[in-house]
Amino acid sequence: MSCLDHQPYNYRHSWAERHGFAHWGIVMIWLVVAFIGFQATAAIVFTGLMFLTGAISEISDVSDLFTSRMDLLFIGNSTGQILFIGLATFVVTRLHTTGEGVKEYLRIRWHEDTLKYLMLGGLLILAVQPTVMYLGYLNSLLPIPESLINLQVEQSKMIQNFLTTEGILLFALFNVAVVPALCEEVLFRGYVMRSFEKSWGIIAAIIVSSIIFGLFHVQLGNLLPLATLGAALALMTWLSGSLWPAVIAHFLNNGAAVVAGINFPELLFREMSAEALPPFWLLLASLFISGLLIMIMLRQSNFNESSTS
Repeated sequence: MSCLDHQPYNYRHSWAERHGFAHWGIVMIWLVVAFIGFQATAAIVFTGLMFLTGAISEISDVSDLFTSRMDLLFIGNSTGQILFIGLATFVVTRLHTTGEGVKEYLRIRWHEDTLKYLMLGGLLILAVQPTVMYLGYLNSLLPIPESLINLQVEQSKMIQNFLTTEGILLFALFNVAVVPALCEEVLFRGYVMRSFEKSWGIIAAIIVSSIIFGLFHVQLGNLLPLATLGAALALMTWLSGSLWPAVIAHFLNNGAAVVAGINFPELLFREMSAEALPPFWLLLASLFISGLLIMIMLRQSNFNESSTS
């Protein structure tokens, strides 16, 4: 019998249910609070470190504030993610459970077949990359405010300059791959998707949580590829009944980008254009292999309707 064949919600009434709050309503409130808290914490930590290290006195132009010490900016960003997107989400999850069910609610569990899904999820996140690239190009053709495009271009340049710093690999992997993989999966595939699943069902939960995941990054120019990656991570979480395959796949996705950015920046940061896309046959192969891997996970899960009720 699969891990998905049992009922995951055999708890007493949660705080949300006792007080008449819909799960999705609390989610929307928490997303706003988490975003503001994450950004505020990152700014406070970054500013404090700039003063403590004396770096702030070396800034002659406000425009150089962030680019001068990207390492401190990433430390602030990771601190905000850990405190609000990661740890605080555990506290908020208690509003939906009776305390002892927090890890179960977030699907932070290991089953006898989780290792199998770790491998399938890793293969899926690699197989979907050509599709993500084509969606990125399609996204670039959509009308987006010039100010947001310029902001995204500046962010890309900052990250490119940061990754070209000597000896940055381990630091970048921790801040760009490890922290987001853990914290963002707890929030989006753990808390957000589970809560929408209880309110609206699994299909709506996967779609809505993936779109929110894309919007949360404040990169409209990458909304389609980010949402697609979010959907792939959501599927592997639901079908495996565990958050860990998505955590590992998220780490592989971001970690590969870090390694590519350090060793092949001219490829990773090149301007999005039709000429920069991989061959069309690779897109077809990506779609076929991705679909095949999803079907394998679907068949292996042996899920039934009662498992999502």
